[in-house]
Amino acid sequence: MNQMFDVIVIGGGHAGCEAAAGAARCGARTLLLTHKIETIGEMSCNPAIGGVGKGHLVREVDALDGIMARAADAAAIHVKTLNRSKGPAVRGPRAQADRKLYRAAIRGLLEAQPGLTILAAAAEGIETAADGGIAAVLTGDGRRIACGALVVTTGTFLRGEIHIGERRIPAGRVGDAPAVGLALAFERLGLPLARLKTGTPPRLDGRTIAWDELEAQPGDDPPEPLSWMTERITNRQVVCGITSTTPATHALIRANLHQSAVYGGRIQGVGPRYCPSIEDKVVRFAERERHQVFLEPEGLDDDTVYPNGISTSLPEDVQAAMIATMPGLRNARIVRPGYAIEYDHVDPRALSPALEVRSVPRLFLAGQINGTTGYEEAAAQGLMAGLNAAARASGGTANRVLTRGEAYVGVLVDDLVLQGVSEPYRMLTARAEHRLVLRADNAGLRLTETGIAWGCVGPERAARHQAFAAAVTDALARARSDSATPAALATGGIAMNQDGKRRSVLEVLALPGIDPALVDAAFPWLRDLAPALRSQLEAEALYAPYLRRQEAEMRLLEREERMHIPDNLDFTVVPGLSSEMRQRLSAARPATLGSAGRLPGITPAAIAALAVALRREGARST
Repeated sequence: MNQMFDVIVIGGGHAGCEAAAGAARCGARTLLLTHKIETIGEMSCNPAIGGVGKGHLVREVDALDGIMARAADAAAIHVKTLNRSKGPAVRGPRAQADRKLYRAAIRGLLEAQPGLTILAAAAEGIETAADGGIAAVLTGDGRRIACGALVVTTGTFLRGEIHIGERRIPAGRVGDAPAVGLALAFERLGLPLARLKTGTPPRLDGRTIAWDELEAQPGDDPPEPLSWMTERITNRQVVCGITSTTPATHALIRANLHQSAVYGGRIQGVGPRYCPSIEDKVVRFAERERHQVFLEPEGLDDDTVYPNGISTSLPEDVQAAMIATMPGLRNARIVRPGYAIEYDHVDPRALSPALEVRSVPRLFLAGQINGTTGYEEAAAQGLMAGLNAAARASGGTANRVLTRGEAYVGVLVDDLVLQGVSEPYRMLTARAEHRLVLRADNAGLRLTETGIAWGCVGPERAARHQAFAAAVTDALARARSDSATPAALATGGIAMNQDGKRRSVLEVLALPGIDPALVDAAFPWLRDLAPALRSQLEAEALYAPYLRRQEAEMRLLEREERMHIPDNLDFTVVPGLSSEMRQRLSAARPATLGSAGRLPGITPAAIAALAVALRREGARST
């Protein structure tokens, strides 16, 4: 291990795997450093990938040739598109996975990646160079491994501590030691650290559940793959069950709140608002008598069941009593108790939009260390950090950045580095200003060309994407030009205003409640379209009036995003800025005029003054 790597990635979770694979795809000699090779790709909490908002991120990572979606398809045992009854913009593809198959798929994809080395060792220290930037990683077994750039993806391991009632266990997750040396290294580097917490529910023995007493929840038939590169899902699909808490459950929890690590005052970190513990649900929603609990099998040959919706830090005996109060679970046996975990994270406002630490050149952070929650948010950050680390290691600039108008990945990173976090961040479709454009179904059309330009997309995906993009262009052109008269359409059963004005295919598809079979009869060529092509036409038709308005808004946003703010701009001398505005801008160091406008408390007048100063600066520089 005396050789030098271009990029070292610390951590074999979802962020680390995407970072390592992405950096290596860009041609960087990459080392993935992890505690245990056996736990690479471990699904530490729920056995599922995707969902509303999260599914958008997975599709975008896939569009840039990431590995998460392909691994999820290889392991999928229950696939469902959430919000299917709603418009395409808010539909959330989700795949419940067999844990063992997912780990195996991730490891196989990593081991097949040229230029990537995997090493089991604990990272205990960081060595910096004369310029203050990253020079090497120091391991617990005494090795010094030099690198051109470093990506740290520690998840919940950074001084992690598990809480079960009054018990405290130093751990990054059950059975794994925390990363203490790295936390100390970050303190020495002066990084702003704080504590957050998350949790997980108890695991149940599926053989002790009365499934016949529960509502069954089948998946989609046929199951739709998450990855554009997957032809079809081949695993046997399982049926999940639904139960719920009861008034007896809530009474038991209230009587034992003092034994909860959170409500007993033993945890200082803030938990996730959008995935609260069952204790939080009972306290915050006291008027509700029931909360749904989804019973999700963890594998095809594994009897373990994940009860989604009841993460807890109550003592083990209280957890057992709580489970017994729920329909179908009175005899259910807990095979592993639930727990809360508290850990260090770095304030993401210390990062650039490339996820590089501003004060430590060539150091990148991704995943829960940046204050997020969820596999998908971690994977998206890991991919972007890995691509930028590869660029920096080769002597280039870390400029592989997506804007809010281009991708949910851009929304995620922009929110983190500008707003910071007060609780674990979760992606929601409501966070995107342009969600009609940023759909899960068009992620490849939006991003794969960018990935090709960045050098992170392989030839197979590039060829498939270019063929599909050409087919979409042709189909849209034909759908705009092909038309029929109202009289002809009425003869085919399509009722509309008989004004003599011809209607294009897109206009007909946009009619509310239109029967697709009638449209196919009026325009027979539609029958020959592949389902993915047809869905693109239908989405374009549905959103056409709104898309035109959003495109105009996006052009305005792009102009603001293109107005770059120099890294060395002294905000204290910008005319027209108040002292408060100067302080806020100096602390945040926004990269563009658009990002400055999204900072909390920044006024329109401040943005106008800054725009004038930037135009003058630009005139002087030319």
